[in-house]
Amino acid sequence: MGDAEAFRAALVRTLGRDPYGYGSTPVRDDPDRREATVRGAIVLYYVSASVHTLTVVRLILSP
Repeated sequence: MGDAEAFRAALVRTLGRDPYGYGSTPVRDDPDRREATVRGAIVLYYVSASVHTLTVVRLILSP
């Protein structure tokens, strides 16, 4: 499994199953705007009851 596939699988196992859990924290006192760290990447996302999509932009910094 490549790095991108491993990252996607980790998102499914963690935030995909419990978007308010996995050590995530609210951003700017909005309980539906969240931040979490998954496989060393900071993930910012919005939880919506009517939409079941999580969009993530992953930035990879090369040394």
